[in-house]
Amino acid sequence: MLKQERATFISKRLNEIYPETPVPLNHKDAYQLLVAVLLSAQCTDARVNIVTPGLFAKASTAQDMAILKEDEILEAIKSCGLAPKKSRAIKRLSEILVENYNGEVPDDFASLEDLPGVGHKTASVVMSQWFGFPAFPVDTHIHRLAQRWGLTKKNNNVVKTERDLKLIFPEDLWNKLHLQIIFYGREFCTARGCRGLKCEICTTCYPKRKKPFD
Repeated sequence: MLKQERATFISKRLNEIYPETPVPLNHKDAYQLLVAVLLSAQCTDARVNIVTPGLFAKASTAQDMAILKEDEILEAIKSCGLAPKKSRAIKRLSEILVENYNGEVPDDFASLEDLPGVGHKTASVVMSQWFGFPAFPVDTHIHRLAQRWGLTKKNNNVVKTERDLKLIFPEDLWNKLHLQIIFYGREFCTARGCRGLKCEICTTCYPKRKKPFD
């Protein structure tokens, strides 16, 4: 099966399995999504969804968060990984949003990526899932599956993986497809549960594969 054939099959099958793709992080607006995605680094979405109600009860807007002390933010998010670093970032980015953007989240990559704690992946999630801008955020699940499915070279970095996925899939599929791949990676093609040998997509794309693809 050629790469484009694999991509076509993958897109079709994921649409069948996941016709709906709700954002897994609970949020009410762009600001809450931005904070939730920042918190999700080295932390599960389930844990973030447990933490954010308490945090947003204290401060649900950039204006309110900017007033909180860093220790108050830390207390609310302490069960997330890298909590001290994240509390500093949330405090400072909220101050910047108030100072420079009237408390609103900017809708361009450059401005988002200039905010403390916001990298390209976080900016891509906000741009795609809130503002509807075509983007293909690459997390660990997508990076792993793209290699297993032969959509990017093994041992590529996430920048190259993102580039390769954007080249092979139509732009109008990116926002939905990146969530579909994440869902599939969590449910069927886990890091140790499949290893390129068990799930439907792996075995269809590479029926003759015998050795684990790590």
